[in-house]
Amino acid sequence: MVTVQTRVSEELKIQAEALFKDMGLTTTDAVRMFLTQCINQGGLPFTPTGKRPNMQTLEALNEQDGNAYKSVEELSTLWK
Repeated sequence: MVTVQTRVSEELKIQAEALFKDMGLTTTDAVRMFLTQCINQGGLPFTPTGKRPNMQTLEALNEQDGNAYKSVEELSTLWK
């Protein structure tokens, strides 16, 4: 066995540990499962996504210049 170390924010660690505890896992268990699934699937076991804007940001986007935008992606086409 070897030790794997990583640095994360305290907030992320606390939130993740609470989630794993609710699932009956330790952080070590969860990391081991993640690494195993990466190997089993030959890549990440999920599709990475960007953080979604909150409701306040979405409302502000919809008010921009009187236009209604359905998504951040649609709004971003203005700058391309």
